[in-house]
Amino acid sequence: MTTTQNLLDHRVVKNLLPLPPVNGPKAGDPAIDFALPSVNAAETVRLSHYQGVQPVVLAFTRIFTEKLFCPYCYPHIHELNQRYAEIKAAGAELIMVSSTDPQQSQDIVTNLNLAYPLLYDPACTTFRQYGVGQALGAPLPAQFVINTQGIITFRHLFSFIDGHATTDQILAELAKLAI
Repeated sequence: MTTTQNLLDHRVVKNLLPLPPVNGPKAGDPAIDFALPSVNAAETVRLSHYQGVQPVVLAFTRIFTEKLFCPYCYPHIHELNQRYAEIKAAGAELIMVSSTDPQQSQDIVTNLNLAYPLLYDPACTTFRQYGVGQALGAPLPAQFVINTQGIITFRHLFSFIDGHATTDQILAELAKLAI
């Protein structure tokens, strides 16, 4: 468990300055491959393993510690968990990426009873590759839909007006891939 003493760890300090979400891949661009450890699986998950198999909903979330969640992201994490079966029924996999460390990530999966894979990237490398931005100690959230060819077909970057793509928006994008 994280204490307030180590809340200002290297990750928080590195992400303290605000950077707007820019310069990441857009709809029509190839998704950037990555390999990250998963709480739910014993092995590292590589995005390219899904290419040719099924679409992927790639959701970057903002979690400060296992007990301190972004007020925009916490409801979104729950909604995605409650509607995960619908995403699976649409033929896709949902992958959520957090900047928490391995123990924090395990605690999050356990405490929130997450059904979908939670990958952790405490160095925030993947967040930066996707250009999601950062503020106040953590990367900003974003959602991407990636087709079976590895092309981004939908991108939603965080703003205070429109924090997250809704699950309905994501399912609508997945339905377009089935046509």
